[in-house]
Amino acid sequence: MIDGKICLVTGGTSGIGKEIAIGLAKMEGSVVLVGRDEAKCEAVVKEITQRLANHDISVSFLIADLSSQSSIKKMAQEYRDKHQHLDILVNNAGVFKARHEITKEGIEYTFAVNHLAPFLLTSLLIDRLKASSNSRIVTTSSIAHRGARIDFDDLQFNRKRYNGINAYGQSKLANILFTRELARRLEGTGVTANCFHPGGVRTNLARDNPWYYRLIWYVATAFLTSSEKGADTGIYLASSPELKGITGKYFVKRKDTIPSLAARDQAAALRLWDVSEKLTGINSMSNNL
Repeated sequence: MIDGKICLVTGGTSGIGKEIAIGLAKMEGSVVLVGRDEAKCEAVVKEITQRLANHDISVSFLIADLSSQSSIKKMAQEYRDKHQHLDILVNNAGVFKARHEITKEGIEYTFAVNHLAPFLLTSLLIDRLKASSNSRIVTTSSIAHRGARIDFDDLQFNRKRYNGINAYGQSKLANILFTRELARRLEGTGVTANCFHPGGVRTNLARDNPWYYRLIWYVATAFLTSSEKGADTGIYLASSPELKGITGKYFVKRKDTIPSLAARDQAAALRLWDVSEKLTGINSMSNNL
């Protein structure tokens, strides 16, 4: 049980995020979902409330387009207006883009949603996390980080030919580098940061891509696990008393696992942090990060 602790879950209306939200609600956490579509958020809140009618739960939602930094800032301010602390932040929302797309701010879409959104949201809410006792930050990464590298000379595929798999792998590698550097900066605060690989999971990750990608993904789903199983390690990281004080780690199937060599590159983590500050306009030092 997490007894009324406030849990903010991005990507909480479907797939792994929805199952994490359900898992935390079952433990009687006060869950706030983040989604793009108000009608869908309302439907998921209703569904969870009905499914867990025998539990003492609180489920609500906030609206944000995580590809938009202005939308993230608005949502973070709405959270701050309603809550003085945050116990568990789950940075789960993620995308895969087969084609090169850019956001309203002119940033490559995959990098913006999968890495910069967690970086920005965490920075904006870090004081609320520090206001809680033993709060936790959990970020969904992927085994796709293995074999990937951060191309600092062309992070957004402006010069080289865009490759969706490479862009996704780079963003998932960024999740681990971000987690490790975040944990280092938060030492002594009581706030921990960990990330995890959920496994090969049947989700709607390929939904906004050309038909042939959707077909390949549909065929592959026969060999993938359920969102409920994929969410298990995320729920464990967010709630298990065994993990009190454990930080800066990458987990697979609830096990502390050594990520790739590139994911353990401290110089790359520092450089990524600097680049992320510039791309979001966030001075994390002002947020005591």
